[in-house]
Amino acid sequence: MTKTSQAEQMRTGAGFVAALDQSGGSTPKALGLYGIGEDTYSGEQEMYDLIHKMRARIAASPAFTGKKVIGAILFEKTMDREFGGKPAADYLWQDRGVVPFLKVDKGLADVTDGARLMKPNDDLDALLERAVSKGMFGTKMRSVIDAANPAGIAANVAQQFAVGRQILAHGLVPIIEPEVTISISDKAEAENLLLAELTTHLDALPEAQEVMLKLTLPEKPNLYRSLVDHSGIMRVVALSGGYSRAEANARLAQNSGVVASFSRALSQGLSADQTDAEFDTMLAATIDSIYRASVAG
Repeated sequence: MTKTSQAEQMRTGAGFVAALDQSGGSTPKALGLYGIGEDTYSGEQEMYDLIHKMRARIAASPAFTGKKVIGAILFEKTMDREFGGKPAADYLWQDRGVVPFLKVDKGLADVTDGARLMKPNDDLDALLERAVSKGMFGTKMRSVIDAANPAGIAANVAQQFAVGRQILAHGLVPIIEPEVTISISDKAEAENLLLAELTTHLDALPEAQEVMLKLTLPEKPNLYRSLVDHSGIMRVVALSGGYSRAEANARLAQNSGVVASFSRALSQGLSADQTDAEFDTMLAATIDSIYRASVAG
């Protein structure tokens, strides 16, 4: 029943998906925003210990429950560790009511046709087997669109769905994330091209198969409404993409049926120096604001 309950929560639950999946390249920045500078730790292992401590603090905070946080995306090294004395995925679902997802991409390839595809991942099947054994519900993988280039966007989406089918074969639900860079001048045009490509690939999904989408908040409100309503979609979530929490929330509230999946916007204002009471108060206020924007539509 666990998978069924988790799927129902992801389809219909009121709330948002927390992104706790900073990887090696983005961890120093995340720690810096948390008040831990690179000059205060030595080596990769200590860095990962510190980011795990931050994530564990978030996961254990009173407001971080399935009442408002319906899912959470984890980094591979987080999946392999514990929260509250339990394997991370078990703790999230059993103790917090939060559905666990795993980031599975290995970073971005160089730009081709205005897009950065995912690097090859020859070990993906082995990782997916581990994810299943550790109780993960689904996965997430990110690629990037830097221009309204039809060839680049087509290649980006085709790769996402090809890997998505590999993930579905393991009984996991993929979150497909072709991020549109928020600073590009032709963002609206890129989003129109992306919508067309996503629709084509969703229409080709076998009946009863579902994926999730994680998309940049669009220039045109409700641009992705047809995707929200598509039979092949479990849920559409939005990334903050560098927008401030206030702007991300404002944009999100204009997109009916789309819920948040924020990373930087979720941890904004949190600090290692805060007392537990200060930390919990700040996180609760953040969760409330993102929740309200997620259910506004």
